[in-house]
Amino acid sequence: MRVVVDLDLCQGHGMCEMEAPDVFEAGRDAVTLLDETPDESRRAEVEAAVRYCPTQALKIVED
Repeated sequence: MRVVVDLDLCQGHGMCEMEAPDVFEAGRDAVTLLDETPDESRRAEVEAAVRYCPTQALKIVED
């Protein structure tokens, strides 16, 4: 699993960091990926981060 952030859509709301703090770090205007390829054990929290992103800036790509 690979996480992709569309920085044109991201507004830095921080919902992703609340759901998966080991994978995302919210900045003032955008998110920083701390782990672009998180372990499968983090799938549920990454999926929640994608689901709750208010601008739909996140997606999971299956490798």
